[in-house]
Amino acid sequence: MTTLVREAMVIEPRTLGAQATAQEAGALLAKPDVRAIFVCDEHRLVGVVTRKTLVREVVAPGLDPRVTTLEEIAEVAHWTFDAESDAEEAFRSMEEWDAERVPVVDGGRLVGVLSRSVLQRRLAEDEPPEDE
Repeated sequence: MTTLVREAMVIEPRTLGAQATAQEAGALLAKPDVRAIFVCDEHRLVGVVTRKTLVREVVAPGLDPRVTTLEEIAEVAHWTFDAESDAEEAFRSMEEWDAERVPVVDGGRLVGVLSRSVLQRRLAEDEPPEDE
């Protein structure tokens, strides 16, 4: 039985609107369990902001995080998956790309995020036990 991406994705990933500020993103990214903020405009994925993005795009050039919008600094997502994609193929792609998290979209609308570690556990659970 094929596992689909939508069955293994994390729903409701951390998002902020395109007009949110770098300061708002920084406040969320300061939490240890938040590694990426998905930037959306009316639920359409605009890009991704990470701690590294904030340092490179805001801190290093000396921009004011209170007025710099995420739309200005968000990195375009290099890869996305469709919710109906095959999960095993998605895992192989993530391994090849060395990607930890990839947004899942449906018609350009962000519907979840696929985590490589979560997907790996999910696929391991689905494997039939080996004959002894």
